[in-house]
Order: sequence, then C-alpha cells, then structure tokens
Amino acid sequence: MDEKELALTHWLQARGRVAIGFSGGVDSAYLAVVAQRALGRDDVLAIIGRSASYPAEQWAVARGVADAFDVPVLELDTDELKDPRYAANPSNRCYFCKTELWSKLVPVARTRGFHTVVDGTNADDLADYRPGARAAHEHAVASPLATLGFTKADIRDRSRALGIPTWSQPSSPCLSSRIPYGTSVTTERLGQVEQAEKALRNLGIEGDLRVRYHDDLARVELSQATLPEWMEPAKLSVLVKAVKGAGFSRASLDLRGFRSGSLNVLHGVTA
Repeated sequence: MDEKELALTHWLQARGRVAIGFSGGVDSAYLAVVAQRALGRDDVLAIIGRSASYPAEQWAVARGVADAFDVPVLELDTDELKDPRYAANPSNRCYFCKTELWSKLVPVARTRGFHTVVDGTNADDLADYRPGARAAHEHAVASPLATLGFTKADIRDRSRALGIPTWSQPSSPCLSSRIPYGTSVTTERLGQVEQAEKALRNLGIEGDLRVRYHDDLARVELSQATLPEWMEPAKLSVLVKAVKGAGFSRASLDLRGFRSGSLNVLHGVTA
C-alpha cells in the first residue's frame, strides 16, 4: 500500500460506512475495492444508476468487479431523459444528469445508514469542464480521490497492483457525451451510438474509442496507436460497414484520432 492509498484507507475508516456512486469505470472500481478492504462488506455499498445513457458493457464490467471483490451492489433506475433540460443537451447537460442521479442515490443510501456518499472524481478531473461536479456538491457528495490528490495514472497503477481488471480499461463516459451539444438526446440516438461502438469492439478494436453522433454521420475516433491500421482501405471499408450496420448513413474516421471531450472543444467550452 502506497502513501496515498494509506491516506485513502484512513479517510474511509474515519467515516465508518460509505456508499459509492458506482459506474464500474477505472476510478469508481478502485474506490469500491479499497473501501471494501478498509471497511468490510457490511459497511460499503456500491450504487449503480441505470439508464439508457449507461452502456450495457459498462454495467457488465461494474458487476464483474463487484462480484470478484465482494462489494455489495444496489441498482437504481434514473430518468434523466425525462427531464427536458437534460434532453435538450445544453453544455451543462451533465449537471441535470448528476442532479437526477444524486437526488435518488443519496436519500436511498442514507435510509440504509450510509451517511457518507462518495464519487470517483480524481485530481485530473478538477482541471476539466465538469458541470456535474456542482450537482455532487449540492448533494454533499464527497470526492476522496480528488481530495487526496489521486491522478488517473495513480489509480491505474494501484488498480493494477490490487489486481482490479479495470486498471487498463479506457475511460467510458456516458453515451450522451457522443452527441453534440444542442442536438437532443433520445433513447434511439443513444442506442445507435452504443450499437456502433459495440460493432467496432467486435472487430477487435481496443483502447480509446468513440463514435460521435452527427445526424446521419458517425465520426469515429480511435487511439493514435490503433488509427494507422484502420486507415488502410480494406480495413476502413470493414469499419465503415460495421458503423453503418448501426443505422448511420455515413461514417468517417477522424484522422486526428481520439480526443477526450472533443465535442466540448467543438462547442467552445474547453480549449
């Protein structure tokens, strides 16, 4: 156990019982495992908010980690798509999503005796545009990884040391992040993006991957390491066919490669 992980263990033990907003991503998976080790299974609860914007593959990963490390799980349905402010997809869309999540998760946690609720926000996230953080603050959700200075690299390193399979998993934000601000979020569009990304994974594409929704056009972003292989005409044809199978009329491979938050850049909310 390194110095930061020891500090995290002490932070958790000082709270006694902890509920975690649990997506099964790199950060929340690590936090849940450390919490279980620090507190024991009776004093930890990982809560998953399920909706159309939460990828099925991510849910499967979350449940797999929880089962492997004996972390108790509770699942709640969230209905952010029913909120017209969220569905309109403004640049602060994440605020309305997290408001829906925490307004359901926090009361449920507290009725079960978990008065400390935490999320997996890390120190790197503090420098990014994350309107959902305000919702967490409004619902008194703590972010111990950020507070204690854990970077994404730290979390991957410690996850690997603990044998958590998500240590090398690409970041996987909600499916709505693939839809440009101002383009309404619908169940159908989310399903189309999810189907296209799954089809590309089935081709064996690993690492960072996004299918960005632009009406009838899918803009595909791949990691810089993977991109050259799929630029070859024969491989590109296979990629395009897979994406079109999800219902897009056109598909393009972004030659700039994967860029986290590229739609934020297009909208001008980040540099």
